[in-house]
Amino acid sequence: MTDSQPPTEPTQPATEPAADEDAAQQVAPRRGGLMRSGMVVSSMTMLSRVMGLVRDMVIATLFGAGQGADAFFVAFKVPNFLRRLFAEGAFNQAFVPVLSEYATQRTREEVRELLDAVAGSLAAVLLLITALAMLAAPWLAWGFAPGFARDPEKLALTADMLRLTFPYLLLISLTAFAGSVLNTWGRFAVPAFTPVLLNLSLVGAAMLLTPLVSEPAMALAWGVMIAGAAQLAFQVPFLARLRLLPKPWPNFAHEGVRRILKLMAPAMFGVSVAQVNLLLDTVLASLLAAGSVSWLYYSDRLVELPLGVFGVAIGTVILPALSKRHAEQSPEHFAKMLDWAIRAVLLLGLPAALALVVLAEPLLITLFHYGAMTDHDIQMAAMSLRAYAVGLVAFMLIKVLAPGFFARQDTKTPVTIGIIAMAANMVFNLILIWPLAHAGLALATALSGLVNAGLLGTLLYRRGIMIFQSGWGRYAVQLLGGCLVMGLLLAWLAPGWREWLAWSLPWRAGWMALLVVSGAAVYFAWLAATGVRLRHFRMKS
Repeated sequence: MTDSQPPTEPTQPATEPAADEDAAQQVAPRRGGLMRSGMVVSSMTMLSRVMGLVRDMVIATLFGAGQGADAFFVAFKVPNFLRRLFAEGAFNQAFVPVLSEYATQRTREEVRELLDAVAGSLAAVLLLITALAMLAAPWLAWGFAPGFARDPEKLALTADMLRLTFPYLLLISLTAFAGSVLNTWGRFAVPAFTPVLLNLSLVGAAMLLTPLVSEPAMALAWGVMIAGAAQLAFQVPFLARLRLLPKPWPNFAHEGVRRILKLMAPAMFGVSVAQVNLLLDTVLASLLAAGSVSWLYYSDRLVELPLGVFGVAIGTVILPALSKRHAEQSPEHFAKMLDWAIRAVLLLGLPAALALVVLAEPLLITLFHYGAMTDHDIQMAAMSLRAYAVGLVAFMLIKVLAPGFFARQDTKTPVTIGIIAMAANMVFNLILIWPLAHAGLALATALSGLVNAGLLGTLLYRRGIMIFQSGWGRYAVQLLGGCLVMGLLLAWLAPGWREWLAWSLPWRAGWMALLVVSGAAVYFAWLAATGVRLRHFRMKS
């Protein structure tokens, strides 16, 4: 292996069951390669994201960027934001390290008691929040989209949708709880596949329920509620197979629950800064020209594809692995895992961000320029897509740098950084919204992501938690060279975006496939020619 490549960790045998009676009761999550686990999550996430794009194509075709679409995107974004805050965000980052510690050091009975208490306490809190939110739907609609007040019908439609979409928060948070347990036990595929059911539900609702309701967009809200129930029901059998299906009973006095709550309090802000920023974009966009909310949504969806497939996938597998290393007091392996995660993110994140910038209009045209979606909508969405792409790598790095703190059960540091990034986003919004309108909001989010990732990385390095392994200089040159070659090829090969407007879907899809395959081929050919090998990214969990 050249000195430019990520160090590999020797393969270690799986832990054998202990002979004594107490150790026999130990829960034994399986270990595997981080790269293999990451590829499992990435492939499942890719399927989910592709289905998400199909979903958005259907929504764009049926509803475009009109009143119904704007109302739905707000009504879905509010519980979705809280889902990421409570479930995949703060709860997951606080729950997984504690659960990993219990799985490593406690008996099976103690693990089951923890799961019962956490599931019951989480459900009780979310039931209360959901009930209050449904009652306060008109005020929530006004609070998250004040610009809609200029159109009472649009505001009322958003409130009606919120009453249907908010129960999704309860259902999907319990789904995330189940997914955290499965991930800790090394069953990554099931939680990664689960979001596909959301997209299938929304596509089915849009196609089948739209003719049955007086307001067509209301069918999408029904689809969200159906999706929440389907996703939770899907994961239950897999928990039962592990004999870890909880019997929910609220117990806020349980030692594990108290620790999770203590960790969650700051994490609720720290891990969700990007989501708070996107929510602020929605609030401000509602004050801009009609369609601004939808333009930001469609461009954000394209950024979410590589972010979910690469960044979230690596972040998903790295948190349980880092938590176990911290519980085992293995700082050297902890640092190697962080270094591996950063290299993996840059390997895929840099070319993805560049491709979004170069191919913004062709991508949007290929996916969304049908039915009610206009040429003007494409131009506006392309502006915000390029702005979001500036921060794509930073968004990915946050997904792997924040777990460096959370795995050590340190949630105070990320929240401090989150407050700084949040303040920066507000300042950037005020500066950029006037000259760039909705694209200024997207660019402000990207810049605040750069601030967030930069501060996380700096503190991890200064505290000696993140130690850069050898070969970073050459690795950086290899990546930048590959991006340059790929960018030049795409710019030369891609037809002008106005030509795409006249093409049919098969012709657009064919050209896009050619561009994607050609760009990926020349990028990875450059890396291979300069010495990068797949084996250099193997790392045991």
